[in-house]
Amino acid sequence: MSLKYIVGTTAQIIIKVALFAFIIMYIIKAATAAYDYGYRVFTEPAMSFGDGRIISVYVEEDTSASAVGKMLQEKGLIRDGRLFMIQELLSEQHGKIQPGIYDLNTNMTAQQILEVIAPDSEETDGEETQE
Repeated sequence: MSLKYIVGTTAQIIIKVALFAFIIMYIIKAATAAYDYGYRVFTEPAMSFGDGRIISVYVEEDTSASAVGKMLQEKGLIRDGRLFMIQELLSEQHGKIQPGIYDLNTNMTAQQILEVIAPDSEETDGEETQE
């Protein structure tokens, strides 16, 4: 065997092992991020604890859940607007967001916010503003 053949074979093995290790690390990192995001869908805490602060928001007619999530994120009521959209999609309030002006608190979770802005029809008496 020549020295050139041994060096070439060794280099190929090193490259293949490094590529395999990179792929495994990428898969682990992606799986961890996906698990974390999925876990947050059901367990995302409120932005603040205690009394919090009240923020008024205006939801227009035919506003999508992603637009509401972006608005809530900009106002500091939630951490992630895309996560809110997924939470709305998986909730009982899916597609029931009502237009109006709402007083929301920073100590409310996304589920509590959804219960306010997308109330069940039998629970409401025509009220749009809740604290």
